[in-house]
Amino acid sequence: MAEFVKAQIKGDKVVVFLKPSCPYCVLAKNVLSKYKFKDGRLDFIDISGRDDMGNIQDCLQQITGGRTVPRVFIGEKCIGGGSDVEGLHNSGQLEGMLQAIGALQ
Repeated sequence: MAEFVKAQIKGDKVVVFLKPSCPYCVLAKNVLSKYKFKDGRLDFIDISGRDDMGNIQDCLQQITGGRTVPRVFIGEKCIGGGSDVEGLHNSGQLEGMLQAIGALQ
């Protein structure tokens, strides 16, 4: 399972592991939708309903120290969840982080 998670996380894109019914996942998605990403540089991975959902969350806990979703990766670094993304956006730091990996148009 670690291979699946690690295969999704690449240095030049943003990856969000989420469940559509989760309000913090919706928050993260809404904040990220304010930015113009290059094609293929923003991935939302819905883990709800997957047979291996628990394993994915266990793997995320090993990598990030947190098992909850959303787990938001900018490049290969986990920046946390929905309120973390919102905080970085509100402080103006998020755009710079996205530009640093070349994800924005």
